[in-house]
Amino acid sequence: MKRILIIQTASLGDVILGTPVIEKLHRFYPTAKIDFLLKYGYEEVLRYHPYLHQIIVWNKKEKKYTHLIELIRLFRARRYDLIVNAQRFASSGLITITSQAKSTVGFSKNPLALFFNHRIKHVIGKQSFLIHEAERNLKLIEHVTDDSVGYPVKLYPTQLDYAKVSQYKTRRYITISPGSLWFTKQLPNDKWIDFIKAIDKDLVIYLLGSGKETNLCAQIMMDSGHANSLNLAGKLTFLQSAALMKDAAMNYVNDSAPMHFASAMNAPVTAVYCSTIPEFGFGPRSDNSLVVQTSKPLSCRPCGLHGFHSCPEKHFECATTILIKQLIQTLPT
Repeated sequence: MKRILIIQTASLGDVILGTPVIEKLHRFYPTAKIDFLLKYGYEEVLRYHPYLHQIIVWNKKEKKYTHLIELIRLFRARRYDLIVNAQRFASSGLITITSQAKSTVGFSKNPLALFFNHRIKHVIGKQSFLIHEAERNLKLIEHVTDDSVGYPVKLYPTQLDYAKVSQYKTRRYITISPGSLWFTKQLPNDKWIDFIKAIDKDLVIYLLGSGKETNLCAQIMMDSGHANSLNLAGKLTFLQSAALMKDAAMNYVNDSAPMHFASAMNAPVTAVYCSTIPEFGFGPRSDNSLVVQTSKPLSCRPCGLHGFHSCPEKHFECATTILIKQLIQTLPT
Protein backbone atom coordinates (compact mmCIF):
# COMPACT_ATOMS: atom_id res chain seq x y z
CA MET A 1 0.00 0.00 0.00
CA LYS A 2 1.22 3.46 -0.90
CA ARG A 3 -1.31 5.78 0.75
CA ILE A 4 -3.30 5.24 3.97
CA LEU A 5 -5.73 7.46 5.86
CA ILE A 6 -6.60 7.10 9.57
CA ILE A 7 -9.77 8.86 10.75
CA GLN A 8 -10.29 9.89 14.38
CA THR A 9 -12.10 13.19 14.86
CA ALA A 10 -13.42 12.54 18.37
CA SER A 11 -11.76 13.71 21.58
CA LEU A 12 -8.09 14.36 22.20
CA GLY A 13 -7.74 11.19 24.24
CA ASP A 14 -9.21 9.15 21.38
CA VAL A 15 -6.63 10.62 19.01
CA ILE A 16 -3.78 9.61 21.32
CA LEU A 17 -5.20 6.10 21.70
CA GLY A 18 -5.11 5.83 17.91
CA THR A 19 -1.33 6.24 17.77
CA PRO A 20 -0.58 2.49 18.06
CA VAL A 21 -2.27 2.14 14.65
CA ILE A 22 0.26 4.59 13.21
CA GLU A 23 3.15 2.69 14.78
CA LYS A 24 2.01 -0.67 13.46
CA LEU A 25 1.13 0.48 9.95
CA HIS A 26 4.56 2.07 9.65
CA ARG A 27 6.16 -1.17 10.83
CA PHE A 28 4.42 -3.18 8.10
CA TYR A 29 4.41 -0.51 5.37
CA PRO A 30 7.46 1.69 6.04
CA THR A 31 7.28 3.50 2.70
CA ALA A 32 3.55 4.20 2.76
CA LYS A 33 2.32 7.77 3.16
CA ILE A 34 0.10 7.74 6.24
CA ASP A 35 -2.31 10.65 6.71
CA PHE A 36 -4.38 11.36 9.83
CA LEU A 37 -7.72 13.19 9.95
CA LEU A 38 -8.57 14.80 13.30
CA LYS A 39 -10.64 17.62 14.75
CA TYR A 40 -9.49 21.23 14.65
CA GLY A 41 -7.59 22.18 17.79
CA TYR A 42 -5.89 18.84 18.30
CA GLU A 43 -3.48 18.89 15.37
CA GLU A 44 -0.54 20.05 17.48
CA VAL A 45 -0.42 16.76 19.37
CA LEU A 46 0.61 14.88 16.19
CA ARG A 47 2.37 17.71 14.39
CA TYR A 48 5.86 16.25 14.60
CA HIS A 49 5.00 12.57 14.42
CA PRO A 50 7.81 10.97 12.38
CA TYR A 51 5.57 8.38 10.73
CA LEU A 52 2.84 10.71 9.47
CA HIS A 53 2.92 12.21 6.01
CA GLN A 54 0.16 14.78 6.55
CA ILE A 55 -2.21 15.84 9.30
CA ILE A 56 -5.61 16.86 7.94
CA VAL A 57 -7.86 19.02 10.11
CA TRP A 58 -11.64 19.13 10.13
CA ASN A 59 -13.08 22.30 11.62
CA LYS A 60 -16.44 21.23 13.02
CA LYS A 61 -17.19 24.56 14.69
CA GLU A 62 -17.42 26.71 11.58
CA LYS A 63 -19.09 25.63 8.32
CA LYS A 64 -18.92 22.00 9.44
CA TYR A 65 -20.69 20.53 6.42
CA THR A 66 -18.96 22.78 3.90
CA HIS A 67 -15.67 21.49 5.24
CA LEU A 68 -17.04 17.94 5.17
CA ILE A 69 -17.72 18.22 1.43
CA GLU A 70 -14.24 19.65 0.88
CA LEU A 71 -12.70 16.72 2.74
CA ILE A 72 -14.65 14.18 0.69
CA ARG A 73 -13.41 15.81 -2.52
CA LEU A 74 -9.84 15.81 -1.21
CA PHE A 75 -9.92 12.14 -0.26
CA ARG A 76 -11.47 11.11 -3.56
CA ALA A 77 -8.66 12.85 -5.39
CA ARG A 78 -6.03 11.06 -3.31
CA ARG A 79 -7.39 7.58 -3.98
CA TYR A 80 -6.27 5.98 -0.74
CA ASP A 81 -5.35 2.32 -0.75
CA LEU A 82 -6.78 1.96 2.74
CA ILE A 83 -8.95 4.06 5.04
CA VAL A 84 -8.98 3.09 8.71
CA ASN A 85 -11.95 4.66 10.48
CA ALA A 86 -11.43 4.48 14.24
CA GLN A 87 -14.50 6.60 14.98
CA ARG A 88 -18.06 5.40 15.45
CA PHE A 89 -20.02 8.45 14.22
CA ALA A 90 -22.02 8.72 11.01
CA SER A 91 -20.05 11.70 9.68
CA SER A 92 -16.81 9.73 9.67
CA GLY A 93 -18.67 6.84 8.06
CA LEU A 94 -19.84 9.14 5.28
CA ILE A 95 -16.28 10.26 4.62
CA THR A 96 -15.18 6.64 4.51
CA ILE A 97 -17.79 5.32 2.07
CA THR A 98 -17.61 8.29 -0.31
CA SER A 99 -13.81 8.36 -0.49
CA GLN A 100 -13.54 5.81 -3.31
CA ALA A 101 -10.67 4.19 -1.41
CA LYS A 102 -9.63 0.73 -2.54
CA SER A 103 -10.34 -0.71 0.91
CA THR A 104 -12.15 0.60 3.98
CA VAL A 105 -12.39 -0.67 7.54
CA GLY A 106 -14.16 0.56 10.66
CA PHE A 107 -16.09 -0.48 13.73
CA SER A 108 -19.43 -2.18 13.19
CA LYS A 109 -21.06 0.35 15.55
CA ASN A 110 -20.65 3.05 12.93
CA PRO A 111 -24.10 3.72 11.42
CA LEU A 112 -22.66 3.35 7.91
CA ALA A 113 -20.46 0.33 8.66
CA LEU A 114 -22.60 -1.84 6.37
CA PHE A 115 -20.88 -0.16 3.44
CA PHE A 116 -17.30 -0.68 4.71
CA ASN A 117 -15.23 -3.46 3.17
CA HIS A 118 -14.32 -4.71 6.64
CA ARG A 119 -16.24 -4.32 9.91
CA ILE A 120 -14.77 -4.96 13.36
CA LYS A 121 -16.75 -5.35 16.58
CA HIS A 122 -16.03 -2.69 19.20
CA VAL A 123 -16.30 -4.71 22.42
CA ILE A 124 -16.38 -2.81 25.72
CA GLY A 125 -14.56 -4.79 28.38
CA LYS A 126 -15.84 -6.06 31.70
CA GLN A 127 -14.29 -7.62 34.77
CA SER A 128 -14.10 -11.08 33.18
CA PHE A 129 -12.79 -9.83 29.84
CA LEU A 130 -10.48 -6.83 29.76
CA ILE A 131 -9.52 -5.20 26.46
CA HIS A 132 -7.99 -1.76 26.02
CA GLU A 133 -9.08 0.78 23.41
CA ALA A 134 -5.57 0.70 21.94
CA GLU A 135 -6.02 -3.01 21.29
CA ARG A 136 -9.51 -2.47 19.89
CA ASN A 137 -8.04 0.04 17.44
CA LEU A 138 -5.30 -2.38 16.41
CA LYS A 139 -7.94 -4.96 15.50
CA LEU A 140 -8.95 -2.62 12.68
CA ILE A 141 -5.73 -3.39 10.83
CA GLU A 142 -5.25 -7.07 11.62
CA HIS A 143 -6.35 -8.01 8.10
CA VAL A 144 -3.47 -6.02 6.58
CA THR A 145 -0.86 -6.74 9.30
CA ASP A 146 -1.13 -9.48 11.94
CA ASP A 147 -2.77 -10.04 15.33
CA SER A 148 0.10 -8.73 17.48
CA VAL A 149 -0.74 -5.90 19.92
CA GLY A 150 2.67 -4.84 21.24
CA TYR A 151 2.57 -1.32 19.81
CA PRO A 152 2.72 1.66 22.16
CA VAL A 153 0.54 4.68 22.70
CA LYS A 154 3.20 7.23 21.79
CA LEU A 155 3.76 10.95 21.25
CA TYR A 156 6.86 12.70 19.99
CA PRO A 157 7.73 16.00 21.70
CA THR A 158 10.55 17.85 19.97
CA GLN A 159 13.86 18.98 21.47
CA LEU A 160 12.34 22.45 21.68
CA ASP A 161 9.48 21.06 23.76
CA TYR A 162 11.92 19.45 26.17
CA ALA A 163 13.98 22.63 26.28
CA LYS A 164 10.89 24.68 27.11
CA VAL A 165 10.08 22.60 30.20
CA SER A 166 13.66 21.92 31.32
CA GLN A 167 13.46 24.97 33.62
CA TYR A 168 10.78 23.15 35.64
CA LYS A 169 12.84 19.99 36.14
CA THR A 170 15.57 21.25 38.45
CA ARG A 171 13.83 19.78 41.54
CA ARG A 172 11.73 16.72 42.28
CA TYR A 173 8.14 17.38 41.23
CA ILE A 174 4.71 15.97 40.56
CA THR A 175 2.01 17.19 38.18
CA ILE A 176 -1.72 17.42 38.82
CA SER A 177 -4.23 17.77 35.98
CA PRO A 178 -7.50 18.44 37.83
CA GLY A 179 -9.77 19.20 34.87
CA SER A 180 -12.00 17.15 32.58
CA LEU A 181 -14.53 17.77 29.84
CA TRP A 182 -17.10 15.97 32.00
CA PHE A 183 -18.16 16.90 35.53
CA THR A 184 -18.67 13.28 36.59
CA LYS A 185 -15.13 12.38 35.54
CA GLN A 186 -13.56 15.15 37.58
CA LEU A 187 -12.46 14.74 41.19
CA PRO A 188 -13.96 17.67 43.15
CA ASN A 189 -11.73 20.66 43.86
CA ASP A 190 -11.79 20.19 47.61
CA LYS A 191 -10.29 16.71 47.20
CA TRP A 192 -7.36 18.06 45.21
CA ILE A 193 -6.93 20.90 47.72
CA ASP A 194 -6.86 18.53 50.71
CA PHE A 195 -4.44 16.25 48.86
CA ILE A 196 -2.04 19.12 48.15
CA LYS A 197 -2.26 20.30 51.76
CA ALA A 198 -1.12 16.85 52.86
CA ILE A 199 1.96 16.87 50.61
CA ASP A 200 5.44 17.76 51.83
CA LYS A 201 5.91 21.51 51.35
CA ASP A 202 9.29 20.97 49.68
CA LEU A 203 7.82 18.90 46.86
CA VAL A 204 7.20 20.98 43.74
CA ILE A 205 3.70 20.73 42.26
CA TYR A 206 2.79 21.79 38.72
CA LEU A 207 -0.89 22.15 37.85
CA LEU A 208 -1.60 21.39 34.22
CA GLY A 209 -4.54 21.95 31.92
CA SER A 210 -5.85 23.88 28.95
CA GLY A 211 -6.43 27.62 28.90
CA LYS A 212 -10.04 26.95 29.91
CA GLU A 213 -8.77 25.36 33.12
CA THR A 214 -6.49 28.22 34.17
CA ASN A 215 -8.94 29.55 36.75
CA LEU A 216 -9.66 26.05 38.07
CA CYS A 217 -5.96 25.41 38.67
CA ALA A 218 -5.44 28.89 40.12
CA GLN A 219 -8.24 28.36 42.63
CA ILE A 220 -6.89 24.98 43.71
CA MET A 221 -3.38 26.37 44.06
CA MET A 222 -4.52 29.39 46.09
CA ASP A 223 -6.81 27.44 48.42
CA SER A 224 -4.19 24.76 49.07
CA GLY A 225 -1.59 27.31 50.14
CA HIS A 226 1.27 25.13 48.88
CA ALA A 227 4.30 27.41 48.54
CA ASN A 228 6.09 25.31 45.90
CA SER A 229 3.25 25.08 43.42
CA LEU A 230 2.93 26.67 39.99
CA ASN A 231 -0.07 27.02 37.69
CA LEU A 232 0.98 26.06 34.15
CA ALA A 233 -2.53 25.62 32.76
CA GLY A 234 -2.76 27.29 29.36
CA LYS A 235 0.97 28.04 29.32
CA LEU A 236 2.22 24.81 27.76
CA THR A 237 1.31 23.07 24.52
CA PHE A 238 0.09 19.48 24.50
CA LEU A 239 3.56 18.18 23.68
CA GLN A 240 5.26 20.41 26.23
CA SER A 241 2.90 19.11 28.90
CA ALA A 242 3.73 15.56 27.84
CA ALA A 243 7.46 16.35 28.00
CA LEU A 244 7.05 17.70 31.54
CA MET A 245 5.09 14.63 32.63
CA LYS A 246 7.84 12.31 31.43
CA ASP A 247 10.20 13.03 34.33
CA ALA A 248 7.68 13.66 37.10
CA ALA A 249 7.81 11.56 40.25
CA MET A 250 4.07 11.04 39.69
CA ASN A 251 1.34 12.49 37.49
CA TYR A 252 -2.15 12.78 38.97
CA VAL A 253 -4.99 12.83 36.46
CA ASN A 254 -8.69 12.13 36.03
CA ASP A 255 -10.05 9.73 33.42
CA SER A 256 -9.26 12.30 30.74
CA ALA A 257 -6.75 13.31 28.07
CA PRO A 258 -3.80 14.02 30.44
CA MET A 259 -3.92 10.35 31.46
CA HIS A 260 -3.18 9.44 27.85
CA PHE A 261 -0.38 12.03 27.69
CA ALA A 262 1.28 10.17 30.55
CA SER A 263 0.74 6.82 28.82
CA ALA A 264 2.24 8.18 25.61
CA MET A 265 5.41 9.14 27.50
CA ASN A 266 5.45 5.97 29.66
CA ALA A 267 5.39 8.36 32.62
CA PRO A 268 4.26 7.32 36.11
CA VAL A 269 0.57 8.04 36.52
CA THR A 270 -2.18 7.84 39.13
CA ALA A 271 -5.56 7.88 37.40
CA VAL A 272 -8.61 8.86 39.46
CA TYR A 273 -11.87 7.26 38.37
CA CYS A 274 -15.18 8.74 39.50
CA SER A 275 -18.23 7.82 37.40
CA THR A 276 -16.38 5.65 34.90
CA ILE A 277 -14.36 2.47 35.46
CA PRO A 278 -11.02 1.18 34.10
CA GLU A 279 -12.73 -1.94 32.75
CA PHE A 280 -14.16 0.13 29.91
CA GLY A 281 -10.68 -0.07 28.38
CA PHE A 282 -9.53 3.55 28.36
CA GLY A 283 -7.14 3.29 31.29
CA PRO A 284 -3.47 4.23 31.72
CA ARG A 285 -0.81 2.28 29.81
CA SER A 286 2.40 3.34 31.54
CA ASP A 287 4.60 0.71 33.18
CA ASN A 288 3.93 2.52 36.48
CA SER A 289 0.15 2.95 36.35
CA LEU A 290 -2.02 3.20 39.44
CA VAL A 291 -5.78 3.60 39.75
CA VAL A 292 -7.69 5.35 42.54
CA GLN A 293 -11.43 4.88 42.84
CA THR A 294 -14.09 4.60 45.51
CA SER A 295 -14.25 1.45 47.61
CA LYS A 296 -17.94 2.00 48.33
CA PRO A 297 -20.26 -0.33 46.40
CA LEU A 298 -22.51 1.86 44.26
CA SER A 299 -25.28 0.37 42.15
CA CYS A 300 -25.23 3.48 39.94
CA ARG A 301 -21.53 3.18 39.03
CA PRO A 302 -20.61 3.27 36.21
CA CYS A 303 -23.39 5.58 35.10
CA GLY A 304 -22.13 5.91 31.54
CA LEU A 305 -19.28 5.23 29.16
CA HIS A 306 -18.13 8.84 28.84
CA GLY A 307 -19.49 10.84 31.76
CA PHE A 308 -22.14 13.52 32.33
CA HIS A 309 -22.32 17.24 33.06
CA SER A 310 -23.91 16.43 36.43
CA CYS A 311 -24.47 13.38 38.60
CA PRO A 312 -27.65 11.59 37.45
CA GLU A 313 -28.32 10.52 41.06
CA LYS A 314 -27.58 14.00 42.48
CA HIS A 315 -25.14 12.71 45.13
CA PHE A 316 -21.85 12.15 43.20
CA GLU A 317 -20.71 9.59 45.77
CA CYS A 318 -18.40 7.93 43.24
CA ALA A 319 -16.19 11.01 43.75
CA THR A 320 -16.99 12.25 47.24
CA THR A 321 -16.22 8.87 48.82
CA ILE A 322 -12.69 8.73 47.41
CA LEU A 323 -10.30 9.21 50.32
CA ILE A 324 -7.31 11.56 50.34
CA LYS A 325 -5.16 8.80 51.78
CA GLN A 326 -5.73 6.82 48.58
CA LEU A 327 -3.95 9.56 46.67
CA ILE A 328 -1.22 9.92 49.29
CA GLN A 329 -0.47 6.20 49.12
CA THR A 330 0.49 6.48 45.43
CA LEU A 331 3.01 9.25 46.04
CA PRO A 332 6.56 7.85 45.72
CA THR A 333 8.69 8.28 48.82
